[in-house]
Amino acid sequence: MRVLVIPDIHLKPRIFDQAEDILKAGRADQAVCLMDIPDDWDMEFEITLYKRTFDRAITFAKEYPDTLWCYGNHDISYPWRKLETGYSPYAEDIVVFKLRELKQSLRDPSQITFMHRIDNVIFSHGGLTGDFVRRLDEKLMHADIDEVLAAVNNAPRNCLWNDESPLWLRPQNSEVPVFRNDVYTQVTGHTPVERIFEKDGIISTDVFSTYRDGRQIGEPAMIVIDSQTGIYEKIDVTGEKTSDERCGPMDDTACSERE
Repeated sequence: MRVLVIPDIHLKPRIFDQAEDILKAGRADQAVCLMDIPDDWDMEFEITLYKRTFDRAITFAKEYPDTLWCYGNHDISYPWRKLETGYSPYAEDIVVFKLRELKQSLRDPSQITFMHRIDNVIFSHGGLTGDFVRRLDEKLMHADIDEVLAAVNNAPRNCLWNDESPLWLRPQNSEVPVFRNDVYTQVTGHTPVERIFEKDGIISTDVFSTYRDGRQIGEPAMIVIDSQTGIYEKIDVTGEKTSDERCGPMDDTACSERE
């Protein structure tokens, strides 16, 4: 299956428009959104933008009902009342209400959680390490993958609101024991990067986040990943000619930014 990955939103409803263009063009069969729908630099008072962004996400969920959604730290911080960079006390009620509305708009409430798997690809906001799985339960290190993900998705808040959890992990910045990267490819957002790249079995996609002055940090691209092989294609979303770059576990030379 060809899966379109929608990276961190941060009050940019246009990202859903760009994702829809890719799906309408037949370049992907299904989408996974890595969320972080609310919050951005100096936007605490822009309540209308909070509402408009969530409404666009809800419309997208209804138009593409197979879409899977992975909570980000900025999403879950509101119902959990956890202060976060960019957290807007003025938008608390609307974010909590709209997250509930988004969940209710799905065919199945299990479509929105912390981690999802499609075939050989695992999706989460920050990524999963062996150390985190071991801390949950040593027995999970040898358990069926769906049992592992279920345990993560049902982990206590204090486990998930942690720098090493799939909500907060930043594997781009250090060497970490990526969970079962000999079998599964992981796709994450959360950490802003200048270019989409793969490292140790984790593909980083958060290229739409911005500097404080509003400039986009990364390249204007999303990926479509093959859920069986883990090979992915970058798709330019500016309307310009794409570079048609493809990367995968067995393709070390396809992309110059591959690490």
